[in-house]
Amino acid sequence: MQPHASELEEAIIGACLIEQEALPLVADKLRPEMFYDDHHQLIFAALIAMYQANKKIDILTVKEELTRRGVLEKIGGPYTIVQLSSRVASSAHIEYHAQIVHQKYLAREAVVGFNKLLTCAMDETIDIDDTLIDAHNLLDRLEGESGHHDHIRCMDTLMTDTLKEAELRIAKSVNGVTGIPTGLTELDQKTGGLQDSDLIVIAARPSVGKTAFALHLARSAAMAGNAVAVYSLEMQGERLADRWLAAASNINPYRWRNGIPTSQEMENAHTAASELSGLPIYVDDSTSVSMDHIRSSARLLKSRNQCDAIIIDYLQLCDMATKQANRNREQEVAQATRKAKLLAKELHIPVVLLSQLNRESENRPGGRPELAHLRESGAIEQDADVVMLLYRPAMQRVVTDRESGYPTEGLGVVIVAKQRNGETGNVYFGHNPSMTKIYDYVPPLEYLEKHAK
Repeated sequence: MQPHASELEEAIIGACLIEQEALPLVADKLRPEMFYDDHHQLIFAALIAMYQANKKIDILTVKEELTRRGVLEKIGGPYTIVQLSSRVASSAHIEYHAQIVHQKYLAREAVVGFNKLLTCAMDETIDIDDTLIDAHNLLDRLEGESGHHDHIRCMDTLMTDTLKEAELRIAKSVNGVTGIPTGLTELDQKTGGLQDSDLIVIAARPSVGKTAFALHLARSAAMAGNAVAVYSLEMQGERLADRWLAAASNINPYRWRNGIPTSQEMENAHTAASELSGLPIYVDDSTSVSMDHIRSSARLLKSRNQCDAIIIDYLQLCDMATKQANRNREQEVAQATRKAKLLAKELHIPVVLLSQLNRESENRPGGRPELAHLRESGAIEQDADVVMLLYRPAMQRVVTDRESGYPTEGLGVVIVAKQRNGETGNVYFGHNPSMTKIYDYVPPLEYLEKHAK
């Protein structure tokens, strides 16, 4: 019995039959001959032909294509197609399945090829030089199929690709913002927006406003036309919606939370809900979510053009259970952070990862956090392209911010503590008492008059 995975072959074909987005994910990764089962080869060949001809793919159209090719009865008739379509719920893991099927195909090719070489080596009538040439050709073919060389580029190709990327960046630039806008002018100037393939870590102590800041980023990105996937491990989706409603309207958060809004506030809430409902934001509030679940879900959304950025709230709540023994919490956090970074590179989108700071930050002068206060793992700092530390000096009973001199009431500070491709420093933002509205900071009139030259 040669290496094969018939169940995964069925899952791939089933996903292609029930979801339009499935086949584009594997069309450039699999060929009909890579399937072990002869029936699966015939069906996938029909699927690829239909995809290349821009034909709609479903159970009925595939049946017609197989009939036209004269192989419908050979694969078991219409019942086989229906049966395959019932073997899978969605295409969420189809690329991973395709990778395994591809590996099984390479293993079969290696078995056949090496057996042939063994036979030739044992046959004294065959020149050993010819056998060695066949061995080199086999290895070259297998290595070419494995895709190991796909990411190796010479300098000529690299420079061409770099200039193309620069031209795209120039075309995308709006007032110097080349990424997804954050909704804060000063932060956009410092970072250029949330950049593709970047892992952006936003860290703070509890109740400082990580979630509020992340929701502000999500709403700002969506209002600019970018689809955002929000994975909320801490809060129920309706509670996030409450905050978005409060940010988009003039309802009082206290009265809204306690069920005593005024009629005017209810009217404002309905108006705001109508506006927010049109934003391309997708919320997953599952209570137990791993980075693997997030990856599968995000890849599916990306295949539907519904994922231009990801927000994960927050890292320490991710399900990090692994089958590996003797792994401590720091190693698990490091692995989760690494997966978040790989996801950003794989989907070529910004991934915003919220994280806790440890208690040591509260012992600093004014409670001002530093990079070293990232909780549970130094890998967070290493893997992140951008690290933003949120700081609200008023929470530490500081009346005047030491570095800016601004009064601290309604003042928030984004400390850009690390930026792989840009400068670090402080960005100031304003917020209302409930932290539901975040906006560009404008010093109060008294401060401006006092410091006017």
